[in-house]
Amino acid sequence: MITRTPLSRLSPRERVNFLITNRIPRRYATLFIGWFSRVRNPLVRYVSIAVWQIFAGDLRLHEARKTRFASMQDCFIRELKPGARPVASDPAVLVSPCDGVVGAFGPVRGTEVFQAKGFPYSLPELLGDDVLAERYRDGVFVTLRLKANMYHRFHAPDTGCLREVRYVSGDTWNVNPIALKCIERLYCRNERAVLELHLSSSPHCIALVPVAAILVATIMVHGLELPLDLHYRGPRILPCRRRYARGEEMGYFQQGSTIIVLASAGFVLVPNLQKGATVRMGQPLLLKPRA
Repeated sequence: MITRTPLSRLSPRERVNFLITNRIPRRYATLFIGWFSRVRNPLVRYVSIAVWQIFAGDLRLHEARKTRFASMQDCFIRELKPGARPVASDPAVLVSPCDGVVGAFGPVRGTEVFQAKGFPYSLPELLGDDVLAERYRDGVFVTLRLKANMYHRFHAPDTGCLREVRYVSGDTWNVNPIALKCIERLYCRNERAVLELHLSSSPHCIALVPVAAILVATIMVHGLELPLDLHYRGPRILPCRRRYARGEEMGYFQQGSTIIVLASAGFVLVPNLQKGATVRMGQPLLLKPRA
């Protein structure tokens, strides 16, 4: 009997996409793009943003606070005009922390979640801490993928306190749907941060796990002195005692990637959530436990 590998199950086009975006020196490609995107040259900026727009699609720059950028990175991390992302005010909901495409979502089975059908991974491995993982046992999760053309900043889903940031170094695999079908435990392999928000209106906690990817691999968290990237060699647990209001910016990626949202038992996902749908920062994502 012939056993088909995950890669062999892909269509020819998907296979080419996977090989081009993953079978290259991922670390060096990411470091190069990190350097190149910061070049402050008008011609480089114009050409690179134009090429990016061809491959990434509509950047929706009409929503940006400013329309002239010093570099490609300046465009990557653009802020939006005030009011461009209305934040739901209903106290019974938690809002989406970012713009993103809904990936896998649903209940946490014990401490096991799924990146794609048949591809489980464990919260202790993702979060890097068994005790922290237990707080989300039998909770819910939703995966939000930030495409390259999207707004790259992430915000607090509700008012609360961030006491520390956990950094987990790792690889820079692509996190697109094609790679998720091929690489087991992909999110547990990539560089990531864990931000646990202690809610002011509830005894419960939620966690945001920004996962870096190829050509991204830089996570900025407000309140930390250094960026979390491939150059980082500091401690894994960083104190960051900071309060956030609902919808307040917490940090940003230097290009698109993924945020995994975890909530403890009692939270439920909003009923109209659909895989493949696009959500915007500030829209309802989770319903709080009933008192």
